[in-house]
Amino acid sequence: MTDGRISKAHLGTDGPEVGVQGLGCMGMSFAYGPVDADASRATLERALELGVTLYDTADMYGAGENERFLSPFFKAHRDELLIATKFALSLDPDDPTRRVIRNDEPYIRQAVEASLKRLGVDVIDLYYMHRRDVNVPIEETVGVMADLVREGKVKQLGLSEVTADELRAAHAVHPIAAVQSEWSLFSRDIEARVVPAARDLGVTLVPYSPLGRGFLTGSFTDAAQDLTPDDFRRQQPRYTGENATANAALLAPLREIAESHGATPGQIALAWVHQQSQVHAVPVIPIPGTRKPERVEENTAATRIDLTKDELALLDPIAAQVAGNRYADMTFTSAGRE
Repeated sequence: MTDGRISKAHLGTDGPEVGVQGLGCMGMSFAYGPVDADASRATLERALELGVTLYDTADMYGAGENERFLSPFFKAHRDELLIATKFALSLDPDDPTRRVIRNDEPYIRQAVEASLKRLGVDVIDLYYMHRRDVNVPIEETVGVMADLVREGKVKQLGLSEVTADELRAAHAVHPIAAVQSEWSLFSRDIEARVVPAARDLGVTLVPYSPLGRGFLTGSFTDAAQDLTPDDFRRQQPRYTGENATANAALLAPLREIAESHGATPGQIALAWVHQQSQVHAVPVIPIPGTRKPERVEENTAATRIDLTKDELALLDPIAAQVAGNRYADMTFTSAGRE
């Protein structure tokens, strides 16, 4: 495409078309250290120019601040994009390292009204259950979400970090358009069961952290040494200390392939995620996050890189050698419950 715009893919079975790559907006308000609001706004505009139409946020990102920050952009381009936000997860104000998860009806209804108000819109295009509360039957949670669709507050439903069985049970209550899970060269646990279930049900995979929180780009090598004290990557086991040293050594094939393509390691890592759509015969729309317009240009260009079978084979062994889990507590992930 001469204008640099990315191609499109369907969100769920018979769902709307969106750009084949979305934009994760969390870092514009939360988790990754100091932010530049002007650069973030320029990033949003540049992404839209390049055909990015799925914008991902959540009510927990900055305790609602991310939704408020995005609201003017969303309202200015309401007919050109899809808004994805989430409920269910928050941080304990007395202990920011402790997560609080709720999937019950009173909480969901309170959360959706609060998100609609912060976003300044009448309807949410894609509403995710951010994390699973195992004490609430998923059929009950999705039943409430389905009511929100019938009430016109939500258009499509999504789930994040669910197991294959949870996805099937949810889909039996109401069609699920998308499943969001971490999926990258470093994180491939969903390929065993979740991806096949999504393929069977016609559910789109929306990989978050497809660049391994930036580690796959080489932007940092040890979170404890390279990142600011308020950067939450310092809490993730695979990015600090001996684990980080061991994992950095795994990136040599990525750099080698990048050099042969005249590309960056991050572009090759993203191209790998995009090609999983062909490998697994399932729609894949990754949502790399960034706060810089030039990175959006770099990331969207990765959609036009085709890796050979030999290159895919060279990258294939990496995930099995990664040291450390992606979270300190994996019970909040599908891998922790499969």
